[in-house]
Amino acid sequence: MREYSPKNDAQKKSYYNDRFFVSPQIPKDDVSSDETFSADIDKLKASFEVKEAYIQKGHLVVYINAKDNKQVIKFAKEVLEYDFLMELSALDYLASCGGFEVFYEMLSTSKHKRMRIKFFIKEGEAVESVESIFRSADWSEREMFDMFGIKLNNHPYPKRILMPDDWNDYPLRKSYPLIGDEAAQWYEVDKIFGKEARDIIGPEIRDAAAVDRYDTTRFARLGHEVPFGTDISSGEPEHTPLAYQEEGGVRLFGARLVTKFDENESKVLEKRK
Repeated sequence: MREYSPKNDAQKKSYYNDRFFVSPQIPKDDVSSDETFSADIDKLKASFEVKEAYIQKGHLVVYINAKDNKQVIKFAKEVLEYDFLMELSALDYLASCGGFEVFYEMLSTSKHKRMRIKFFIKEGEAVESVESIFRSADWSEREMFDMFGIKLNNHPYPKRILMPDDWNDYPLRKSYPLIGDEAAQWYEVDKIFGKEARDIIGPEIRDAAAVDRYDTTRFARLGHEVPFGTDISSGEPEHTPLAYQEEGGVRLFGARLVTKFDENESKVLEKRK
């Protein structure tokens, strides 16, 4: 178990680390150390500007100009034989650089090699869609727009994919509150019941780790069950037996597969063996 630390101000900061922590860099190897990657870079440099290239954890990492992204992806597929677009997304560097790093993770099934194509864009700049080259880019590009606000030129259906169309801001930006803003807390109530119901229903609890022992309307209090909405602020009810299975245990064709749980026969380990 993780050592307990007070979390009285958990909603005012990231739970476990600094949100802007810069992790140590993984060592970068020279491209010339791999014959296949070296040949790929030579072909790529003959047609496009390569700002930087190196090998990291067995992957060829290539930085290009943002305006060349579609042409480079097509070249990588048709000439360099990287025929599988595994993933594409972005990284938020708004605080330090005022923009995003966009990346495409590609796999060559014939050469058994991986290449990661990257470029940097400023906030507000659009990216050319590569959906016409790889159909798998469709949803990933929509998610990149939905989560980071990066717009795609010539995408067939450039709409949000997870969040509602009228959602405020972009949830994967580092500046986005971890538990959402005021609009997020009231979104469901306002949409379904109207703002006039705010005082009756209350805000949505957006912190998935939040547990209030006296809240008997939003979660099951295993072992301390009471009727819905009961006020228990002045005292806890008597402990009720814990039962995780139906009466008689789990049976299949008459045979008992799992013995019914008995709290009195269970043992709680004080520390990991």
